[in-house]
Amino acid sequence: MTDYFGPPSLAAQVRTAVIWRSGSQVLTQIVSWCSTLIVIRLLAPQDYGLFAMAQVMLVLLSTMNGWGLASALIREEEVSEERLRQTLGMLVLLNCGLSLIQFLAAPLVALWFGQPEVTNLLRVLALLYLAVPFCALPHAIMSRRLDFRRPAQVKLVAAMAGAATALTGAFGGWGVWTLVAAPLVMVLTEAVGMTRASGAPIRPSFRFTGAGHIAGFGGVMTATQLFWFVQSQSDVMIAGRVLDAHWLGVYSTGLFIAQLLASKFVPPINEVAYAAYSRQQAGGPEPLLATIRLVMLVALPAYAGMAVVAPALVPVLLGEQWHEIIPFLPILAGAMAMMTLQILFAPATNARGVPWAALRIAMIGAVVMPVSFYIGSHFGVEGFAWGWVGGMGVLCAATVTLSGRIVGLTLGGLAQAIAPPLTAALVMAAGVALIEALLPRDLPPIAVLSVAVPLGMGLYLGLLHLIAPDRLAEALRFARNQSEAVPAPLP
Repeated sequence: MTDYFGPPSLAAQVRTAVIWRSGSQVLTQIVSWCSTLIVIRLLAPQDYGLFAMAQVMLVLLSTMNGWGLASALIREEEVSEERLRQTLGMLVLLNCGLSLIQFLAAPLVALWFGQPEVTNLLRVLALLYLAVPFCALPHAIMSRRLDFRRPAQVKLVAAMAGAATALTGAFGGWGVWTLVAAPLVMVLTEAVGMTRASGAPIRPSFRFTGAGHIAGFGGVMTATQLFWFVQSQSDVMIAGRVLDAHWLGVYSTGLFIAQLLASKFVPPINEVAYAAYSRQQAGGPEPLLATIRLVMLVALPAYAGMAVVAPALVPVLLGEQWHEIIPFLPILAGAMAMMTLQILFAPATNARGVPWAALRIAMIGAVVMPVSFYIGSHFGVEGFAWGWVGGMGVLCAATVTLSGRIVGLTLGGLAQAIAPPLTAALVMAAGVALIEALLPRDLPPIAVLSVAVPLGMGLYLGLLHLIAPDRLAEALRFARNQSEAVPAPLP
């Protein structure tokens, strides 16, 4: 991957950044998942249904919280103290406004879903926006340095604080308020830690002379996020009208499991990739192809495995009460494989100073995905899962075609990057399905996983070694060279 990111010093920084950002994400998610899986067993599906309704408003306004403003700083050659304070001022004004909007609009959202409890949930969750400026600006400062070690440490502490709060609430009988308290504690902890770790200014400036280009770049990225909201949350908006709280909770929890890789592990890699691409804004498609090879090497077998072991995976992870997830989880796994590929393109085009490319893709998604979900809504929960497959197939094809032109990526080059792990993953899935069919039917789910997962991993690695040994060698080189990196600070 990093062989294409320029000179050895930059390549070494990228390796270290990925190791810290992705490696720490694994540890952070282990902490988060352990608490989440315990909480899921203690809370009722309707609790998750109510929170999913509140999340629609939360995610909508979060697309406008100004992370794009902070991201614009990463591309700057030099950033002064005054520019940092101006950006902080923009973030403070923006997020105070969002907090007020959510507080006032909460009853309308509750009325849309027909659930009065959503009003108070949204009003308390409005506090989240007040912490955003003190997370976003420090993140941009440290991303400029390709320093992901200290943010990783802060995020781990924040995850532990959130996990402790979630467990306290679940065992204490807080119900749906467990799902509100945990993110509040986590984000506030992260804001304090990130500000201290980065040395970011805490006094905003509200004189914005000379900062117009920051606002312009951030505005385009914000518009992109708004359209992304429509494409990613329209399923819940539609499902909330046609499903009751129980089935919405079942659907949203199944989607959460299916999206773990795409939503938890790919974004950290994209953060590092964006910072690295920004250093080489005139580069060819090779940095993006290297990222695709590395990510899909892991993602494709993960999704294929999830699809075939779903009947054993769901009861082990979530408990028997979530068995209704099993029929549609394999469908979602196929959709998420396409989504994982699709979201890898935006950092490459944004780093080239072409944020309108991602905006155009998001606009397409804002039309395609709601239509797909509306069609699927006539066929119950599984219909929404098939809506993800159909819509994401169209969106992925559009992304490859439109964004590929900007970075110089050809379909042949993309196919060459994906074909080996895809072939090995599909053969692995068939092999695991055969193994499961031969196992005794009364075998406990945990025993099925203990047999199927190791055999599947061995089969995949063996096939990959046979058909594309260079891919394994590339991944090993990437991991072994992590010690070369010594991050160099930027102005």
